[in-house]
Amino acid sequence: MLSFISVYLDDDMKTILKDKIISSGRWRCRCSWWWRWAVLIIGAVIGTKLAYGSGNAFTSKGEDVLVSCIAFGSCANQSAPQPIWNAIIKFDPQVFIWLGDNIYGDIRRPFKLLGKERTVGPWKNVPRFVPASQEELESRYNIIKKNPDYSRLRKTTKVIGTWDDHDYGLNDAGKEFPEKVRNQRLLLDFLDEPQDSPRRKQAGVYTSYTFGPVGKQIKIILLDTRYHRDPLNSDGSILGSTQWTWLKKELKGPASAITIIGSSIQVVSNLSATTGPLFYMESWGRFPKERDHLFNLIADSKRDGVFFISGDVHFGEITRYDCAVEYPLYDVTSSGLTQAVEKVVPPPLHFMVRFLAWLTPNTMRVMDRHCRHRSCTYGLPNFGTIEIDWNATPVALKIAVRDINGFPVTSVDMSLSELQAKTVNSDASIKVGEQRRHCSLEVNLPWIVRHRLVIFFYCCIAVLLLALVGLIIAVISLIRLGLCKYKLD
Repeated sequence: MLSFISVYLDDDMKTILKDKIISSGRWRCRCSWWWRWAVLIIGAVIGTKLAYGSGNAFTSKGEDVLVSCIAFGSCANQSAPQPIWNAIIKFDPQVFIWLGDNIYGDIRRPFKLLGKERTVGPWKNVPRFVPASQEELESRYNIIKKNPDYSRLRKTTKVIGTWDDHDYGLNDAGKEFPEKVRNQRLLLDFLDEPQDSPRRKQAGVYTSYTFGPVGKQIKIILLDTRYHRDPLNSDGSILGSTQWTWLKKELKGPASAITIIGSSIQVVSNLSATTGPLFYMESWGRFPKERDHLFNLIADSKRDGVFFISGDVHFGEITRYDCAVEYPLYDVTSSGLTQAVEKVVPPPLHFMVRFLAWLTPNTMRVMDRHCRHRSCTYGLPNFGTIEIDWNATPVALKIAVRDINGFPVTSVDMSLSELQAKTVNSDASIKVGEQRRHCSLEVNLPWIVRHRLVIFFYCCIAVLLLALVGLIIAVISLIRLGLCKYKLD
């Protein structure tokens, strides 16, 4: 009997249970039939609890559980209200994925144009962001971990994740950041990573998971886009040679029905090509050689069912690239759980943010009737979801970005067969001057289209300056008219 229930109980539980049974004098042949059944039922109940209701981790048996609901998110300021956890709990995911900026662990100085310490402008003399101490980082992680709603999620859901710059330790930082080893340990503590985990011994927090029974497996690959990243605009490496070797092995490993690649920064979209020089966002598109290498690696692996999830940019969208592999590569961006672009302006001005999002040129964004706003972006707090209907024929897949109430703001419904080879023409060669939706890169747009946001901005500035000059002239004219009238009187 003890050997039967050992598949459910850990060593401590087995020892306690055995001692209890032996002390009752009913062990071996002396035990009555009802005691045998009692032990069997107790073992089954405890085993079920451990396997399916243990909260933040599947057991070795639980990893074979069929997964059909996944949620993910990024950009959670620990000091801000976090009501979105209620919607995530209501969605009832089996797995939740942190995609970075899980806390804001650096210290942001205020905007200062003048004074001894100037943080912005051409005469800036001190950095806007500075690292926090270890004690401060631990305190900020504890704020999130002790959040009552997040604690409820952890009790019923497997929580995994990677990091981005603010929980890495410094805004926009890469491999040069000196505190990355210390901060890796703090992140893994936050994620309840076992002390003997390989992630605690390697340089970087990249890892992978496989869930579900054979034939219905989901592989989740989480990248580290910080620890080995070269400086921005260098077109150097994002992952570093060791992580690239690991990723190649993961992609060429055993097949899975679905492969989700989690990147803290956007993979498909490269909005910086159309928003610069006004402002820039981090993305794989700013490292074109690395992004090409990633797409080639996926193509060479012949792996079906691959798509990306990402965060970082403080808005949600779904993008798609058709000219990398032999099926569409989707990137579902969810950002953020608390931080969002529309929150920085008063509600009456939200329409301006949405208009600018619509005006900004893009070639990869999915634009359809499922979008709440015309731009098909969402600039308020949000989270991402993945739903798989394994019983459908063919298997159905829904990817979505959802609002604080859990309602979709943009989504794509597809069959899993659409993410298999030869669904689309992957010929990436485009004739000179030809523009193809979901294929032409933003950097290859005609100049006037690519920079229309910048042109609009400077036109607005020019109009405002002209209006100001006109107002000054009108005021001066009124003053002179008043003076002349006074003299005549």
